[in-house]
Amino acid sequence: MFNDIGPLELVTLIVLAVLVFGPDKLPKVIQDVTRTIRKIREFSESAKQDIRKELGPEFKDFEFEDLNPKTFIRKQLDTEDLGLKEIRNGFDLKKEMAEVTDAVHSRETEPPAMPSAGSAGGRVDMTKKPETPRVEHPPYDADAT
Repeated sequence: MFNDIGPLELVTLIVLAVLVFGPDKLPKVIQDVTRTIRKIREFSESAKQDIRKELGPEFKDFEFEDLNPKTFIRKQLDTEDLGLKEIRNGFDLKKEMAEVTDAVHSRETEPPAMPSAGSAGGRVDMTKKPETPRVEHPPYDADAT
């Protein structure tokens, strides 16, 4: 509960509590605080049990921590039902990037089955600029303007 409180901070809190409440009232205050915390926890647990009972048997494994969107998504993605691990393991990013690099540099990873017509030796020339299409304008009519 208090994982992020260091020893110096804890000593400071104790000294401050002794100064505020005094050494004679401090044990009574500590008992009251622990009793209140215990009652709040019991109330919280009973409310959770009531909600689980009202939801029915379909939600017997329902956890209130799942209402946090991050926890819910993490739990859903960790299940084996979706097969995401197989997809992730079947995808080799280095191989895919090497194939793309080879294609850009006009290197072939596999020999082509049939060279296409118009290609030089089955390779695509990536250095040529595409021809600009010729746009034909309609004839100019001087009388119409």
